[in-house]
Amino acid sequence: GSSPAAAGAGAGGRGRGEARRARRRGGGGGGFRGPRGRGGGCDVSTKSRRRKGAASASVEPHRHEGVFLYRGAEDALVTLNMVPGQSVYGERRLTVTAGGVKQEYRAWNPFRSKLAAAILGGVDQIHIKPKSKVLYLGAASGTTVSHVSDIIGPDGLVYAVEFSHRAGRDLVNVAKKRTNIIPVLEDARHPLKYRMLIGMVDVIFADVAQPDQSRIVALNAHTFLRNGGHFLISIKANCIDSTASAEAVFASEVRKLQQENLKPQEQLTLEPYERDHAVVVGVYRPLPKSGGK
Repeated sequence: GSSPAAAGAGAGGRGRGEARRARRRGGGGGGFRGPRGRGGGCDVSTKSRRRKGAASASVEPHRHEGVFLYRGAEDALVTLNMVPGQSVYGERRLTVTAGGVKQEYRAWNPFRSKLAAAILGGVDQIHIKPKSKVLYLGAASGTTVSHVSDIIGPDGLVYAVEFSHRAGRDLVNVAKKRTNIIPVLEDARHPLKYRMLIGMVDVIFADVAQPDQSRIVALNAHTFLRNGGHFLISIKANCIDSTASAEAVFASEVRKLQQENLKPQEQLTLEPYERDHAVVVGVYRPLPKSGGK
């Protein structure tokens, strides 16, 4: 038999090996799960399904706008490719014909993207949708940023901040083909250095893996995030305090965020895709008309 879907979504043998290890740890490999982790996982494809897959493949919208589920020989989380014919990091491209129109989607591997892991884990809201303006802190080579680019589409913008010049070169190359990505090769700890490059944004996504990352997110929120805007922060517990339990670290980070007018609304573990990681989602300076809830 072959691997479950998301495990094969672009990482080849490495992804499949990780999926097998995840299953042994009790995780579901790459199976899709509904909100809050409810619902069944994808079944493992069979050879007969694979043969039929090309003819019967379809794509259905995920409940997160701009994200899709590919149903074929192997199911996969996908985004509509903004640059058809181009892969970004070796991920699979999947073509589906509907109503006589061909569209190309890119498989989104949760072992290589915290945001994909959160979606497959059943996160309630990602707040990133078509036309959004997103500030992405810790953009690295642009793997997840490229999927955010697909989601927000040509009318959105993603400001991608990355300090490493090596990763930044790859990020710049991704941005050359995707006009909605603005690469910013600066240190996220000093938002005033790049304030002239970035407008107000709807959402901040942070994956900076720094001990003071709550402070980093707060500084950027105070500078760029509109009131009532949202944040998503990926917290790697042992990056902040390797002596405390992951749960204690997550609780401590949530308290730090609350002190900065960042109101956490949801916390989700990224198991089985990432060990001792959590994503915290929340709102910044809630607007009175939303009740501030």
